[in-house]
Parts: sequence; structure tokens; C-alpha cells
Amino acid sequence: MFAEEIIKAISVLEKGGLILYPTDTVWGIGCDATNENAIKKVFALKKREDSKALICLVSNDAMLERHIEKVPEVAYDIIDLSTKPTTIIYDHPKGVAKNLVAGDNTLAIRVASDKFCQYLINKFKKPIVSTSANFSGEPTPQNFGQISDPILKGVDYVVNLRRDEINGTPSSIIKLGNDGTVKIIRE
Repeated sequence: MFAEEIIKAISVLEKGGLILYPTDTVWGIGCDATNENAIKKVFALKKREDSKALICLVSNDAMLERHIEKVPEVAYDIIDLSTKPTTIIYDHPKGVAKNLVAGDNTLAIRVASDKFCQYLINKFKKPIVSTSANFSGEPTPQNFGQISDPILKGVDYVVNLRRDEINGTPSSIIKLGNDGTVKIIRE
């Protein structure tokens, strides 16, 4: 079933569609992080201003390095030593859709720790957007059952895994500047 779900999700991602999938934090709305039109669909579905940045997931350090001009050394320590999923905001992203990059030329990326996400991203060979499965400004669903019908109907595919689990909490977010600055955005 696991492999079948990956194949179905990739098929949708390759066509510029949206998926709803379990992540290492909460249920997420995802799309191809290199596809500008797919990202527009995410903003529209969430009713979110496109000036608010989205998080994307990569499967490993090598993929992270392909999409960030210069990964600060401290980032590797944070990734390795974090006790919960941690998203890092990096300067100077590359190889992703322009509308995924924040106005200050930064991008929020998390190296996925969830096995399904890692396999999905590895097979897809590109980063995937990961934003909570709710409308902008509304509470983040704590499990699959709390996801609203308009969100469920607004995606092209809902991954059929882990629907009965209680989710974790959203990731910590840390901003790392290439100038050495470190700022905690969300603990």
C-alpha cells in the first residue's frame, strides 16, 4: 500500500496537481515546489496571500544543497541535533518556483524525517511544498478527521495512509542568515 500511495501521489505532482498527505508534523497540502502554477493553486485553496511564504520539504542534505546557494554550517548541526522537526529559513534559494521564494529572497525548507515523505520526495526527485491542511488564519487540524471538506475537495489526491493517527505539532522554524544571524521564528 505504501508504494502504491507514492506512485499515485507522484502521478498527481507530475501533472501540477495538489496532494493532501501526512508529514513528520501535521497533514499537509503539497505540490511540486518547482511548479509556479501548482503553487498558485495552493495559495488559492488556502485563501492565503501569496506574499506569505510556504515551507517545502527535501529528502536529504544533498537535495537541500541543490536548492540553497550556500547552506550555513550551523544548519547541519541544527538538523542533526533537533529533537523535533525543524524548518530552517535560508538565504538565496535556487531551482524552485519564483512564487515560492519570499520577498527577502529566502526559502523555508525542512529535511523530512518521515519515511513516507522521504520516499515520496526521493522518487519525485524534487522538493515538495508542505503547508498545513487548513485555510489561512484557521487552526491547524490535529488529525485527518479535523480537515475541512473544502480542503479535502480542493486537492487532487488524498494519500490513504495514517488517517487515524493524532498528528504532532507544527515544526520549529529558525531563520539562518548567511551573515551568521540566527533568529527563532517558532519554537
